Amino acid sequence: MKETILIIGSNGQIGTELAIALRKKFGASSVITSDIRKPENLQSDEIFEQVNVLDKEGLKSLFVKHQPTQIYLLAAMLSAVGEQYPQKAWDLNMNGLLNVLDLCLVLGIKKVFWPSSIAVFGPHSPKSDTPQHCIMDPNSIYGISKLAGERLCEYYHTKYGLDIRSIRYPGVISWKTVPGGGTTDYAVHIFFEALAKGQYSSFLSADTALPMMYMEDAVRATIQLMDAPSENITIRSSYNLAGVSFTPAMLAQEIKKILPNFEMSYIEGDPRQAIADSWPQSINDEYARKDWNWSLTFDLPTMTKDMIDNLKNKQA
Repeated sequence: MKETILIIGSNGQIGTELAIALRKKFGASSVITSDIRKPENLQSDEIFEQVNVLDKEGLKSLFVKHQPTQIYLLAAMLSAVGEQYPQKAWDLNMNGLLNVLDLCLVLGIKKVFWPSSIAVFGPHSPKSDTPQHCIMDPNSIYGISKLAGERLCEYYHTKYGLDIRSIRYPGVISWKTVPGGGTTDYAVHIFFEALAKGQYSSFLSADTALPMMYMEDAVRATIQLMDAPSENITIRSSYNLAGVSFTPAMLAQEIKKILPNFEMSYIEGDPRQAIADSWPQSINDEYARKDWNWSLTFDLPTMTKDMIDNLKNKQA
């Protein structure tokens, strides 16, 4: 059976690179990207549709037109931006998900990917080696919406048999696209600033440890999860996914090994610090390893070198 893939929210950090990987896997004609705005540099063989995930009728027309067999719903408002616009964040993150789930039932679309986040954990969640099942009390609107979304996904699977799969992404680091307003964004900005200015002011404190993941690993994990046999999927809320945990100070030290003149400073009082303080410092992803053979490729040194090498080449 020929797969037809629809990515909603394809202009974002993950969507941009996921689309490239899926085109390589299934062919350009099998992947339809969509977002609220048309992307720059759209290639002649790439299929793009402009759509607002909150426009249910427009979304339905898109589904009917392309008859997707798999949907990747990536449209969301992230943590830092969400705190500025909590009602808009809830509306986009929750009603967008509901629109897609309901239309999948109406139109018979069986397979959906929806991303969750480590933001679902909160102040009373275990901070170290955070397990798949534990107390979850998020204190950001982004985390609250993601936790509610996880419950919806599991509900739609249990009640209606919808094959929904999800990953709780850690912070994702990429050299190809700029981040979209998340608490972990410092770990992307720092590389751009290190090369451009030789210095960076971190809005997180030097010792704030957070789980991170290089984009190549995040994309590979997403496709690997979607390829896994349905009977292997035991988690229908969202899988923990561990990357590599590090602090701003550890990342700065790794960058200095390649760029010795790099200087790091720290800004106090940024509201993103409180969000980061409520999140895990490291993640236990034993279910992902057991159910669909997940394993990490990039550690901190290899990720740092690859980021700097690629950014240098991009600038050149």
